[in-house]
Amino acid sequence: MWSFAIINNRLTEIFFEKKKGKLFINGHCYVKKSEYKTKKEQKQIKEDTKKYKFSYRNKIYRDKIRNVKIPLTPFKA
Repeated sequence: MWSFAIINNRLTEIFFEKKKGKLFINGHCYVKKSEYKTKKEQKQIKEDTKKYKFSYRNKIYRDKIRNVKIPLTPFKA
């Protein structure tokens, strides 16, 4: 799954999995809000960024809302 999020105070697309109620983050990429022009995309950015705010350092995501550490778990090849 993927969603928009704020990581290190920048807009990103975040790729994650939810298993047994836990969040596993696979990676992220920084994007610009101007790349998304439709009303649906703008609404999705607004809603998702309220739910997902992280900081990322040393392969560890820190959830700023829930105050939880989430290690990076890359996609399996």
